[in-house]
Amino acid sequence: MVKWSHYALLAGFSAVMPVAAFAQTEAEPDVATAVTDERVVLEADIVYENSDDNTIIAEGNVEALYQGRVLRADRVIFDRTSERARASGNVVMIEADGSQQFADEIDVGPNLSDGFAIGYSARLPGDATVAAKSAIRRSDGINAMEHVVYTACPICEDGKAPTWTIRARRAVLDEESQMISYRDAVVEIAGIPVFYLPYLSHPDPNSERRSGLLMPKPGLSSKLGPFYQQPYYWAVSDYSDVTISPMVSQNVNPLIGLDFRKRFYSGAVKFETSFTHEADFNSNGETFGEETFRGHLFGNGLFAISPEWKWGFGVETQTDDLYDRRYDISGQGDKRGLYSNQPRRLLSQLFVTGQGDSYYTDAALLNFQGLRGEDDAARLPLVSPLAYADKYWDLGAYGFASVNASSAILTRDVGADSHRVSLGGDWNTMKILPGGFTFEPFAELRGDYYMLDKAVSGKDSVARGVGSAGTKIAYPMVRPGANLDIMLEPAVMAAWGFSNVNDPAIPVEDSLLYEFDETSLYEANGFSNFDLYEGDGKLSAGLTARAIWKNGTEIATTVGRRWRSRADPRFDVASNLDGKSSDWIAAASFKMGRSLELSSRVRLNEDDLSLSRFDMRASTSFNRFRAVGQYYKIDERISPAGTSDEGVYLRGEAQITDRYSVVFGQLRDISRNVNTKQELGIAYTDDCSRFEFLYARSELRDRTLGPSESFLVRFSLLSLGNFGSDSFD
Repeated sequence: MVKWSHYALLAGFSAVMPVAAFAQTEAEPDVATAVTDERVVLEADIVYENSDDNTIIAEGNVEALYQGRVLRADRVIFDRTSERARASGNVVMIEADGSQQFADEIDVGPNLSDGFAIGYSARLPGDATVAAKSAIRRSDGINAMEHVVYTACPICEDGKAPTWTIRARRAVLDEESQMISYRDAVVEIAGIPVFYLPYLSHPDPNSERRSGLLMPKPGLSSKLGPFYQQPYYWAVSDYSDVTISPMVSQNVNPLIGLDFRKRFYSGAVKFETSFTHEADFNSNGETFGEETFRGHLFGNGLFAISPEWKWGFGVETQTDDLYDRRYDISGQGDKRGLYSNQPRRLLSQLFVTGQGDSYYTDAALLNFQGLRGEDDAARLPLVSPLAYADKYWDLGAYGFASVNASSAILTRDVGADSHRVSLGGDWNTMKILPGGFTFEPFAELRGDYYMLDKAVSGKDSVARGVGSAGTKIAYPMVRPGANLDIMLEPAVMAAWGFSNVNDPAIPVEDSLLYEFDETSLYEANGFSNFDLYEGDGKLSAGLTARAIWKNGTEIATTVGRRWRSRADPRFDVASNLDGKSSDWIAAASFKMGRSLELSSRVRLNEDDLSLSRFDMRASTSFNRFRAVGQYYKIDERISPAGTSDEGVYLRGEAQITDRYSVVFGQLRDISRNVNTKQELGIAYTDDCSRFEFLYARSELRDRTLGPSESFLVRFSLLSLGNFGSDSFD
């Protein structure tokens, strides 16, 4: 059946609507069309007028279009006196944004935006669904619904209950504020009532930021006892927000958490803080000492000065070494600026950076706070400043040249101060020799000046010059194939540098745990920082091999070693630059896409090829299994602690059925034969939710805090957020 439409410049449903046209064609006698008023198109199989009650009646596949809204129904009656339309039978209202509303029967005003409905339901953005016995919709965007059901889960045709729903006596959907508010709400999981809330509100799935209560975080902790944390989100403006998270617990006094974010024209800031008035307490929640104000502050910001220059800051501080561990505050290891901190060390920094087509520079002020038991605040340095600048030139056929300047000024209340300034330059180029050899000559030269603490170093200053010149020669070979490409590249680097450059009076501040490996195999200076320099003659040889299959599988490895003309006693065994030759070093990787990816690094003793260090990381994700694992082993010969160290980390998830998975994780210290941390649990996942029940145990001991066990309950509901806590000790 072909439908006919006519357009006329009339007043639509909002004016008295005389029939502008009524037509039945001989070709299609069962098709009728009526032309409506201005901006309204009414289309149906049959349209006729009832003059007795002044109505227009459309039947059969009725469709009315007004300003992007579409009303579809089996039958529509338009009352020209009251200027309202009543639709019945498979009623569908489609908004301009594509969202759909359904009803058994609906009565709407002239603009199709206000009215009431019986048997109402709506498909919201994000696949959320709301249904009600009846609904009233006003032109200002307020929808009041009675006996409501809301869910973001798919609705099954077999009548099976969704994973979760909210049932309420009454609900209001405010389209302007994009909030859904409920009265007498019950949260059901798999059709079973779990929580009752006299009042509940949340943004609709299409909403932007809105102020309101977030999902609470209740829990049970051996340190805190039963506790309850209720975050409140405050959308201060379009460019800033605050989250206030008060927490009450049985064993200790309340704690207030505050998170603040703000965007500016040129950048943004973010702060996370908490504070309380409490004494110290141990793993069992037993308090001791004097009650005082305690808290923490983590924050960072970054701002543009110009297209090439930026400045920023990072702040990390807390009143007590164990404050974050007592209250399970995360974020200590996050990077908040130009430099990263070390485990259990807080770093505050103020920095500026500039980068253009041919230069780079940065400068930073650094302040450290130690959280380790052995840390002495008076011995931690204040760095003011740490600066670096580099300018380079493209010399065309003559290669590349650069000059650089650097400074580091470290001061301590107790211990040696150190002030360094450096100025240097380097040059390199690359040529292709006959036969396919690559020839890469290079040269570098740098001058350093140190102002020292004579009482500690024995000298008040040291000036030195360091430098090297040499070349790298390689022979890259490629053999392409129908299914496999093979690449081999043997390479040799030879260089000669200044001798006796590492004065014992110079403190080593910038690389206390440095180790020469395959990444610096062909560098003229195997020690990449400033305080130590690898001089004299040096020779490196290595081989890189790679195989790439057409299906994407790839295997790559690099192996090599380094020799020196003279041993330098300033390098220790751990650095791999002591003696006249290094240990054998190698790295390998194997990639099969997401199915399997392996990477490893190894260091073999130069004398007997025994294992000195081995690191391996593996990740896999295929079918119903995904996991990541790491293994490490360090021989006592090169361990900074003087004892061997071995451990393994494993975390993953195995899907048992379409919905249920086993979650597992373990961090094991093999050398001490103890599980530092372990985790085992069950997870349920579907299209609209994830539930986890986990058991975890930690053997961490740090002064007054000891081992802990946890039962973790977490679940997240699509469009509602997370519920639960990860801090059950």
